[in-house]
Amino acid sequence: MISRTCSLFTFLVLASVAIAGGQSNSRPEGAITTEQTEFFEVEIRPLLADNCFQCHSSRIETPFGGLRLDSREGLLTGGDSGPAIVPGDPFNSSLVQRIQGRPVLMPPTGALDPPAVASLIEWVEMGAPWPERLVESVNGTPDPSEPFDLEKRRRAHWAWQPVEFSEPPAVRNDAWPREAVDRFIFAALEEAGLEPASPADRHTLIRRLSFDLLGLPPTLAEVAQFVSDTAPTAYADVVDRYLASPRFGERWARHWMDLFRYSESHGSEGDPDIPFAWRYRDYLIRAFNSDVPYDQLIREHLAGDLLPTPRLNLEDRLNESIIGTAHFRLVEHGYQPVDPWEDRVKWADNQVDVVSKAFLGLTVSCARCHDHKFDAISQKDYYSTFGTLYGARPTQRAIDDPALLDTNRQALATLKVEIRNRLADAWLESADTVPARLLERLESTEAVDE
Repeated sequence: MISRTCSLFTFLVLASVAIAGGQSNSRPEGAITTEQTEFFEVEIRPLLADNCFQCHSSRIETPFGGLRLDSREGLLTGGDSGPAIVPGDPFNSSLVQRIQGRPVLMPPTGALDPPAVASLIEWVEMGAPWPERLVESVNGTPDPSEPFDLEKRRRAHWAWQPVEFSEPPAVRNDAWPREAVDRFIFAALEEAGLEPASPADRHTLIRRLSFDLLGLPPTLAEVAQFVSDTAPTAYADVVDRYLASPRFGERWARHWMDLFRYSESHGSEGDPDIPFAWRYRDYLIRAFNSDVPYDQLIREHLAGDLLPTPRLNLEDRLNESIIGTAHFRLVEHGYQPVDPWEDRVKWADNQVDVVSKAFLGLTVSCARCHDHKFDAISQKDYYSTFGTLYGARPTQRAIDDPALLDTNRQALATLKVEIRNRLADAWLESADTVPARLLERLESTEAVDE
């Protein structure tokens, strides 16, 4: 049901690092704890990949300054200026000195954020642990310095695996779970030694419901009615009433519009209006209030103008499906681009970015210039999607339902034949008189010449 979720994927990353500086020097060589591995993979490896590997890695034939930062050995060996790090001693590590601007600032593109600097210092303090190979279970993040292997990426990350049924776990307190998913939540709480929060009181409950479903606080009358209602169906009745409210669609359409970057003007220096953008906004509100299935919304957004059986709004006499494609117009536009073709490429790239993030939960647009650094997306995948969207052109289309568009079709067809026949008759009449008029004009011209 689309009223419950507005995106395909929700990612929850839990990271807990508690490592005391100075302890790392006493650890056996190569003995890296799970916490250190996770800290490296989440904080350090992406930081080095994004800011250092372009100049200091095996990607280039001759690294700058002879320095490679894509392995622990490269850091310890160093380059023309000596070792890049001294494990356990960030103050005397040239890598730390450079990111602090001593004697020059690195990376050359600009200073790192303070949290990134703090993470790098903490990593050197703990002895600069570097797992010998990527632990792919840590957020499913591959090593960006490794050669791109599409199939390996697909096998490694949970998001690319087929859906499998998992038996709900047993819990000690069978009274708390109401649905199967509750058992997974409660089992994790029990394992962590935690207890569920106490049930909310009725004042809190209706306030949460109202803000969640309608985006508005409940009225005093609604609160009083719900608090005093002792019927077993009181809660379900409030939920049904809120779901049936027009405010429900207005509330949840806003989440969807955020994903598709809804705007009624282009931005840029001129900020011109986008004609009829409000039609797309109202289409979404009607869709949520009508509980349109999620798969139907995807079809309408990708090819609503090509569906053999479009979804029709009989009350307003609209072709709802074709309006879904309007989001392709809500893209980044230059007001007066110097190069229109370059701007056109930017449109399509923006469309790929928005559609893939909204429907796939993936940054497909990252593969525009190279194979994706982390996800199982090749540059070929990107340009296959790009080519599909690039062929479209922004137009204005009639959104009335086919019956309304056909209202005067037969009358117009009959009138067209009638007009054609009258024009033919008029042309034939003119054709009979033209030679006589030409002869009179010629005779008149000859008389003037004499």
